[in-house]
Amino acid sequence: MHFFLLVFSCALYGSTFALNNGLMRTPPMGWLAWERFRCDIDCQNDPKNCISENLFIDMADRLSEDGWRELGYVYVNIDDCWSSMERDENGRLQPDPKRFPGGIHKLARYMHDRGLKLGIYGDMGTHTCGGYPGTTLDKIQIDAQTFADWEVDMFKFDGCYSNSTEQELGYPLMSKALNATGRPIGYSCSWPAYRGGLPPKVNYTQLGEICNLWRNYDDIQDSWDSVLTIIDWFFDNQDALQPAAGPGRWNDPDMLIIGDFGLSLDQSRSQMAIWAIMAAPLFMSNDLRTISSEARNILQNKMVISINQDPMGMAGRRILKEKSGIEVFWRSLSNNASALVFFSRRTDMPYRYTSSLRQLNFTAGSYKIVDVFTGKMASLKDSTDFVVSVNPTGVVMWYVSAPARANFYHLRRGQEAHGFAEENNIPHVFL
Repeated sequence: MHFFLLVFSCALYGSTFALNNGLMRTPPMGWLAWERFRCDIDCQNDPKNCISENLFIDMADRLSEDGWRELGYVYVNIDDCWSSMERDENGRLQPDPKRFPGGIHKLARYMHDRGLKLGIYGDMGTHTCGGYPGTTLDKIQIDAQTFADWEVDMFKFDGCYSNSTEQELGYPLMSKALNATGRPIGYSCSWPAYRGGLPPKVNYTQLGEICNLWRNYDDIQDSWDSVLTIIDWFFDNQDALQPAAGPGRWNDPDMLIIGDFGLSLDQSRSQMAIWAIMAAPLFMSNDLRTISSEARNILQNKMVISINQDPMGMAGRRILKEKSGIEVFWRSLSNNASALVFFSRRTDMPYRYTSSLRQLNFTAGSYKIVDVFTGKMASLKDSTDFVVSVNPTGVVMWYVSAPARANFYHLRRGQEAHGFAEENNIPHVFL
């Protein structure tokens, strides 16, 4: 291993790494197995839910037949526990023969025939997090070529059972190896999540040159507490994280758990809205065969998706934290537009939040407002006070069309308001 470290170290520092695959110019969208189905390999007793080719075929059918694909949900991503416990006689990874009897290449073709893409999982340590064969430094080239031969479209590279030196070498080397195959393969790196997620231990300039997206923080769980923890971490550290995102390089706060068991409908709308503000990848982890119509409507909301997929690719920020428990998020969009989210951390009752666009630092003018989740529209001058009623743990999300000449928002970093709405009797406008 010391020999490999020396050889690969020389290769690393003697080469310039740049992904240059032209992929994921907007945040990728699709479906990912892990949060909902984990490492369920008991196909004898749980055949519909175990990690097998049948599960991924089922989800591909739903994406292609139930209106998901047309909205941009095109990736079907395998996570851990797909492989055999042993490599083949040529040293290549191979799928579990009982659970994936057709092989990964056939599964990829099934996706491609339906206008979808296949993602797969690996780990740069000795083993994956689930205990399956990992991709150590000496296996990077052969594994990258194997995925290309299988016509895989995306690769997530986890970091269990590896150390910081191996990660520093391995993540850039895998980027180079994927490029060298000649097949465009989106590259998801878990590297920052293993280094605390923040500078100086994490170099986001480098990550943007070698990865299309990266996991910054802990895995999401099926609970509102987990979603809140992720939101808090990302926006408490937004000065370091927000500038790192852009076309082809995205912060990944982890999967959408809308349609599972842990979120109310208001909380589901909150996750969808704030992930859109973050310009986050939209990878659902749920059961598309049984998803409720209410959850489907949230995930298929065209305006939220268009905000998330805005081609300018600028991630948003939290701009206000009120004493009342209301937080305001803002994202700059193409065509002189923007998105606003009014988010309630309260748990008691709907809260009537009062403000004006001028107080949110929009420039003078009249604006067209669309409520993203209700479809209601209104015109609003910057100086006109408005009231939004925000449900506990819920959001109100606006798409704001700005006047043609307006530089509609000047962000003051670190600005915080202190509950003017509840302290003043201000006239208001209802949407």
